[in-house]
Amino acid sequence: MSTVAPASAAAQTNSLVAKLWNYCNVLRDNGLSTIEYVEQLSYLLFLKMADELTTDPFAREAADPIVPSDLGWQSLASKRGEELEAHYRKVLTKLGKHPNTTLGTVFAKAQNRITEPALLEKLVVELIGKTDWVLEGTDLKGDAYEGLLAKGAEDTKTGAGQYFTPRSLIDAMVKVMRPRPDDTITDPACGTAGFLIAAHSYLREHHLKALSREQRLALGQGSIWGNELVPGTARLAAMNMLLHGIGEAGGDSLITTGDALADAPSRRASLVLANPPFGKKSAITVVGTDGKTDREDITYDRSDFRATTTNKQLNFLQHIMSLLEMDGRAAVVVPDNVLYEGGPGEKIRRRLLQEFDLHTILRLPTGIFYAGGVKANVLFFDKKPPRADDVPNTSEVWVYDFRTGMHFTLKQHPLRLADLAEFIEAYQPDDRSARKETEDGRFKRFTYKELIDREKINLDITWLKDPALDDAESMLAPEIIAQEIVEDLQAALAEFEAIAEALGGEVKPDLTAEEVIAEA
Repeated sequence: MSTVAPASAAAQTNSLVAKLWNYCNVLRDNGLSTIEYVEQLSYLLFLKMADELTTDPFAREAADPIVPSDLGWQSLASKRGEELEAHYRKVLTKLGKHPNTTLGTVFAKAQNRITEPALLEKLVVELIGKTDWVLEGTDLKGDAYEGLLAKGAEDTKTGAGQYFTPRSLIDAMVKVMRPRPDDTITDPACGTAGFLIAAHSYLREHHLKALSREQRLALGQGSIWGNELVPGTARLAAMNMLLHGIGEAGGDSLITTGDALADAPSRRASLVLANPPFGKKSAITVVGTDGKTDREDITYDRSDFRATTTNKQLNFLQHIMSLLEMDGRAAVVVPDNVLYEGGPGEKIRRRLLQEFDLHTILRLPTGIFYAGGVKANVLFFDKKPPRADDVPNTSEVWVYDFRTGMHFTLKQHPLRLADLAEFIEAYQPDDRSARKETEDGRFKRFTYKELIDREKINLDITWLKDPALDDAESMLAPEIIAQEIVEDLQAALAEFEAIAEALGGEVKPDLTAEEVIAEA
């Protein structure tokens, strides 16, 4: 835990974020995007932290240097100008050759993007070199780094936002799932590890005093782990976790890199928190238990998949079903099409209701994700053993409509945790049997029979009407109306792109909100 008082910690975090961000502005003039800057920062932070641990007489790793001395921080700090830049390139190349370790994850395919030796020297000597990144506590440094990642997500041109789930939504999901000390926690599409860090933070806040020494060690040695497809994002996740006190700089990597859908899980978890990637259908061949195949390029031979589909969101849902251990629980963000798509989608939803307890659906508003055109929901479900006489494990599903009449934008009116307080209260995490339909009509109960009788088992359920449609005084601000039009256009474009790709057509790159407006 950080030794800094809460108010002071917040001030210091903001100060450090501002300092880091000012350096980012300098490097942006040199052609770096925000995420490229954070990536370079990660390399240097790791080397500085490894050096601090090596020279700290109280550190466990002190007797065993994490980084060879000829490639470590001191070897950089002792050089200047072009000599520093040349050595930095050598360091990045050599340190990436350590598979399955945190070192290897952070430096995988690393490249120097800082082309001006003077800027690199300034970063090494002034920004990183003058701060103790290990000794001053994890909360301050971790929050500062995460603040920088959040700023990077705003850089729409790089697409970095697709890996970033709003922290307010993450915190609300963690609050109702309530991680326990004996949980094994994973995210198969972890992005920058927001869910894993929030779960770890919850455990520290609510259970730290009750944790045994073994449980405390397990938090940083494998009871919390994730997977990420993109090596650059996995690097950010590993660094983010280290700065929050999860994992060891010289230990096994808690973030694996690769396609989570390629193989059946080798290890299962009691708690899965995830926001799998949205977007177009994958160009893959899937072979499921129904014996069917669907196209093309990459083959997923998953005997644990009951339905064959190239819709990667549906496949991620099937993967998470397999990833859960018995009596495990999951909270998963999915786009609307997972709730209504026919064919394989209907088959997967039938299985979800039959073999799992799908007890809650949270309908999310638009305008909260950096990826445009996203209309999403959170599915909350538990894995249960089969019941006698083929009785379904889902008896009722409670749907909370947080979309109708709710309007958010990323800058002018961002989603806050306080906005989800009524949902958290209605969820009744202590005792779900105590749930009641709310007076405002947002929380509604549906029986298994009502859902199974719906055409295609469509779980995309609406029943509220937006008051702004009837009340002139409730009319939305023009910028919010414009943003919602953009969201609808982007969602429609995503659907058409998926169809075009499935038919073998040429697909245009994803458009920004500004480009959608321009084309419209």
